[in-house]
Amino acid sequence: MAETKREIERKYESDDSGLPDLTGVPQVADVLDKGTAELDATYYDTSDLRLAAASITLRRRTGGSDAGWHLKLPVGPGVRDEIQVPLSDDLPEELAGLVRARVREGQLVPVVRLRSARDVHDLVDADGRQLAEVGVDTVRAERLFGGKGRTQWTEIEVELADGGDPAFLDKVDKRLRKAGVRPSKSPSKLARALAETKGGHPRPKDEGPGEPVTAGDHVLAYVRAQRDAIVALDPAVRRDAEESVHDMRVATRRLRSTFRSFGTVLDREVTDPIADELKWLAGELGVGRDQEVLAERLAAGLGELPATLVDGPVSERLHTWARAGYGGSRRRLLGALDSARYLTLLDTLDALVADPPLRKAAAGKPEKVLPKAVRKDFGKVAALIEEAVERPPGADRDLALHEARKKAKRTRYAAEAAVPALGGPARTLVKSMKSLQGLLGDHQDSVMARTTLRELSAVAHAAGENTFTYGLLFSREERRSAAVEAQVPDAWTAIREAMEV
Repeated sequence: MAETKREIERKYESDDSGLPDLTGVPQVADVLDKGTAELDATYYDTSDLRLAAASITLRRRTGGSDAGWHLKLPVGPGVRDEIQVPLSDDLPEELAGLVRARVREGQLVPVVRLRSARDVHDLVDADGRQLAEVGVDTVRAERLFGGKGRTQWTEIEVELADGGDPAFLDKVDKRLRKAGVRPSKSPSKLARALAETKGGHPRPKDEGPGEPVTAGDHVLAYVRAQRDAIVALDPAVRRDAEESVHDMRVATRRLRSTFRSFGTVLDREVTDPIADELKWLAGELGVGRDQEVLAERLAAGLGELPATLVDGPVSERLHTWARAGYGGSRRRLLGALDSARYLTLLDTLDALVADPPLRKAAAGKPEKVLPKAVRKDFGKVAALIEEAVERPPGADRDLALHEARKKAKRTRYAAEAAVPALGGPARTLVKSMKSLQGLLGDHQDSVMARTTLRELSAVAHAAGENTFTYGLLFSREERRSAAVEAQVPDAWTAIREAMEV
């Protein structure tokens, strides 16, 4: 069974003089010598070092207190999530899945072996609580694939104790620097080993052509960012990390919207089939996400009612409905992420970024090409809002407002892509469309909530339960929806006035 640990650490280059005296660091009452551990780790990667290029490390390590398979995923500077699985001969499928979006059809092979003698010390406070672990590592590295060579060095690694304040590491840092210890130039032992042994290096990240100049440069920079987001979020989605499904779904929507909005920049004969596959992926991501959001809304509404107005097992029925949907959608999503269709989509996005299907307008000036596309999207939102306002309350108005919400998203994403080129006006439009999207999103959530309440009420009625509470919740959602509809005309007027400034 995998365990996940948030690792917050800093690395320093050291000569062979050992560990400086750290008893003068604020909060540190004592430095406890925990002895020396002999560690032997083999690092795995693809032949072109895709994991290393993404600052991901995968290793099988023996020795020490945490022998096993370790996968480290970057979170931020000096912060990684370490996922640990018990020691076995073969790579656990659980970890293989977490790197599948990077590895795809490639093979994982041993690339580096690191053998370290770690002199371990605990920094503790006056109550004996651990503040950090400090290791002085004497490292011997051997290249196993993609080159040959050996290297060795000594480094100091300071890892914050679980639940500790990251600011404590600043205090240790100050003391180490004063003692002449330098921050390491390499983010990890593996990175240093690869750099100092002969052979290939991690393939460079696809940074694009440099500073955006043309309209095509700006659009491709946005496309590249969304492609990167999908791949980077894949492990988090598989681990069911908070907001990860939502964030990946948004990245797919941004890509689809960009292809449609900037059809004069990127050839839609090429991008439309990709957009269809992105729509499929967004659908797989949305199955559980939509129900999760809806369940939270209904539970919140139920929680606002006095106990005297809750008749029957409404909460239990709602919980059962939510959990039943979650379990099935979760299995379906993981199946989609392991499918050849998904991996092919990732390959297709890579190919698009590497060899984009640029049209004539791509070479144009961004201040001319991008606003034209954004204005076109904005015009579609305007037409739908005006159509919805003119319609009487009911299903037709609900549908028009829903379509306006989708077009507002597209306009927002187009404006986001244009921000680096257009600055303030594009930022204003992003803010306006986000506000409109939120308003109309609340309306659509109310529509979906009422549909679900009808279904739950019918099931409860068939079971002989009182359906009064479902009706009460339905009525509250009706009033909430009507209130949103009443706000739309004034909100839209304010947006149009802001855009005319």
